[in-house]
Amino acid sequence: MYVPTTPVPTVPAATTPPAITTAPTTTSTSIAQSPELPSANTTVPSPAMSATVAYYGYSHHGHGTDGRNDGIHRCTGNDPEVTHGHKAAAPTPRSDRLRSGYGIPSKRDPVRYKKLGSTGLDISPICLGCMSYGVPDRGAHSWTLDEGQSRPFLQRAVELGINFFDTANVYSDGTSEEIVGRALADFARRDELVLATKVHGTMRPRKPNGGGLSRKAIMHEIDASLTRLGTDYVDLYQIHRWDSKTPIEETMEALHDVVKAGKARYIGASSMYAWQFSKAQYTAQLHGWTKFVSMQNHYNLLYREEEREMLPLCADQGVGVIPWSPLARGRLTRSWDGGSAREETDEFGKTLYRDDDRFVVDAVAKVADARGVARAQVALAWVSRHSTVSAPIIGATKLAHLDDAIASLSITLTADEVAELEAPYQPHSTAGFI
Repeated sequence: MYVPTTPVPTVPAATTPPAITTAPTTTSTSIAQSPELPSANTTVPSPAMSATVAYYGYSHHGHGTDGRNDGIHRCTGNDPEVTHGHKAAAPTPRSDRLRSGYGIPSKRDPVRYKKLGSTGLDISPICLGCMSYGVPDRGAHSWTLDEGQSRPFLQRAVELGINFFDTANVYSDGTSEEIVGRALADFARRDELVLATKVHGTMRPRKPNGGGLSRKAIMHEIDASLTRLGTDYVDLYQIHRWDSKTPIEETMEALHDVVKAGKARYIGASSMYAWQFSKAQYTAQLHGWTKFVSMQNHYNLLYREEEREMLPLCADQGVGVIPWSPLARGRLTRSWDGGSAREETDEFGKTLYRDDDRFVVDAVAKVADARGVARAQVALAWVSRHSTVSAPIIGATKLAHLDDAIASLSITLTADEVAELEAPYQPHSTAGFI
């Protein structure tokens, strides 16, 4: 995850945050009733968050319901225009593929689609984060996979029914967007994809207007991202962080104009204080501008501070939550001292977690072992069970990572398992905002 250079103003906070405790599963706890927030298994009532989609898989021109009278639209594989997953017509130039809806139908998809927050946008309940895909010697992440290594992951994701992909302009100096755009043009239909990218990070170091959320920066960067992605529009255009040097009115109006120009369908935000997010939403509403529909925040079993303010705010406002690092940069998938190549070079990641988080990792291992499943499946199932979470954003550098993510959707944790996973948690200082 990109670390912005713009400092975020600090907000006075208690020296030691109160513990986050698990509320009884039989009672809906109001935030106003208790200084201690309910746990992730407590439902915060919000009619806007209840809508789901009643079909499986992508629907393609010429495809029907597979002969079943169950209202579920499936790819039958019998389309005469499609042979072995490829259109029989003459190849379309790559630059036009994402624009025209060119692509390859996926295999029958095992995931059930849902809405992003209170929008009508259909998304898979797993989003593939694409920070792992980019030229290794470009940008800040030397552990990324190059284009040849990346394409199998994007293809496999489509085959599994994932239609939600998240990248950013700063990932590997723009090469992540290029790799993702080229691959998805070959593997999927544009009209069925939900393609998300982000703006804020510095793209031209030590140059004026090289980053941030000014009107000039936003207007330049959306065009640059669309060029790299090879598409006319993105489905979700997100601010990567808060920009304290630009008035929020300037940022929100510029984003509104991006939407009205047809270059983005929706806008979203990323890690920030709840008061900042509330201010942005109020500003947009006050002026009749487009509001944020999603919050990409830092949320997992090792970092639950978002349960205090941000998640209840999103639930109240019908904003879909798409957490980054739901597996805590892989720490929840292995023993505490296991390590990885990314962990050794991830300076930002080293600021997020503490040594006493190992006890939560131990609890995940115990629950996973008892079930006979991978730890990643348990950790992702815990994140996904929160009523405000639309889709966790997972990274994948091994094909098994994608399989575990899909498998997690079939896991329903018991109340006892949730209590065991949450019991070792200790309050953290704010992390991940800068």
